[in-house]
Amino acid sequence: MELIRTTTDGPLTTVTIDSPPLNLFDAKLIGEFRETIAAIQADPPRALLIRAEGKVVSGGVNVEEFKDLSPAEGSALWTDLLGLIESIETLPLPVIFSAHGLTLTAAFELSLACDIIIAGESAKFGLVEIVVGLTPSMGGPQRLAERAGTGRAKQLVMTGGLFDAATLEHWNVVNIVVPDEELETSAAKLATRLANGPTRAHAMTKRILRGYVEGGVPAADRITRREAAGLFGTEDLQNAVETFLTEGPGNARFEGR
Repeated sequence: MELIRTTTDGPLTTVTIDSPPLNLFDAKLIGEFRETIAAIQADPPRALLIRAEGKVVSGGVNVEEFKDLSPAEGSALWTDLLGLIESIETLPLPVIFSAHGLTLTAAFELSLACDIIIAGESAKFGLVEIVVGLTPSMGGPQRLAERAGTGRAKQLVMTGGLFDAATLEHWNVVNIVVPDEELETSAAKLATRLANGPTRAHAMTKRILRGYVEGGVPAADRITRREAAGLFGTEDLQNAVETFLTEGPGNARFEGR
């Protein structure tokens, strides 16, 4: 049985985690996820929506994966998993994560690699690795700090608590919270809107902001000076400018070229 399903509707690809009952991240699911992202890298859509089936988004990592690991084996595992996170983070297109329920450890860290997190009101998030004597090592603490500051990152990780969507929206971790019954429609609507937008411009926005994270305003400015002008050579911009002048704003149709 496939644990990761991929569907495509025009410019939007949706990746669904479906490994009942808890969507646990084990070697098989992680392997399928890695293959799925590699295929998306090779043939990118114009936006990606990541979601899950079932009562929970994920109960986290299957703890069996940690049994009897040596430090060297643990280092290899974290290197592999961080590579997966970075491959999602650097996709040249908008990536949206939809959370409808409990989202623990690996799934929460995966969501933090996405550009926008949209959650239902009843969704809860947690990095609970302390229960097995670990700290999150798929990039969660540092990406929480990027969104919410180091104080909040320490609070989430060190307490091992569960935090509701509204709290994490207040802390700038979750971007959007909607009623549970509206989540599926709202997530699809947002993802479709981004997929139909100027994909090349969205990719450049991600490049500039990554530069900011890595090197502050000077690094982001260098990327802007060096690369952003390339957008003037895209059909997206040229068509958008033409339609703006002839029909007014908001009438351009983008194709990611």
